Formats: sequence, structure tokens, C-alpha cells
Amino acid sequence: MKKFFLLFLALGAVAFAGEEGESMIKAYSVVAAGVGLGLAALGGAIGMGHTAAATIAGTARNPGLGGKLMTTMFIALAMIEAQVIYTLVIALIALYANPFIG
Repeated sequence: MKKFFLLFLALGAVAFAGEEGESMIKAYSVVAAGVGLGLAALGGAIGMGHTAAATIAGTARNPGLGGKLMTTMFIALAMIEAQVIYTLVIALIALYANPFIG
């Protein structure tokens, strides 16, 4: 864990090496996009895992409802994945069409 933290700090130092204000905003945008996507992917993966586990448990309790549970699970997985895709879109806007650069 300490190695990852030191690597993150070293990469952050390279990203923030610029002297101009605009390059600082771009560097902060890159770091924010990376952290945001990481958190969104982590949350989405946890949510998908819980959804799949609940569906498997429900199917094990009542095998007759397996089809309905699978349909509901796929809808829930699509909604969870949509949240991650929304984060990706916001991150891409922050990276390429940055509204904070005048």
C-alpha cells in the first residue's frame, strides 16, 4: 500500500510540475477524472456483485422464479453500469472540453 501511495505522489508531482495556472487546472482535471472513474468503477463493481449474489440466492431459494429474477437482475445491472458511463462522460468533458479553462 505504501508503494502505491508513493507512486501516486510521484506521478502527482510530474502532473503538477507546470508553472502556469492553466496547466494546473488541466493537471487537477486529469487527477479528478482518474479518481472519479476509479471510485465509480469500484462502486459499480460492488453493486453488481451484490446484485448477482442476491439473484443467485433468490434462485436457490425458489428455482421457479429464476427467469423473472434474471430479467430483473439484468435491468438492475444496466442501471448500475449507466452510472459508471455517466461518470466516464463527465470525466471526458473535464479532460477534453474543460469548462474551467477560460
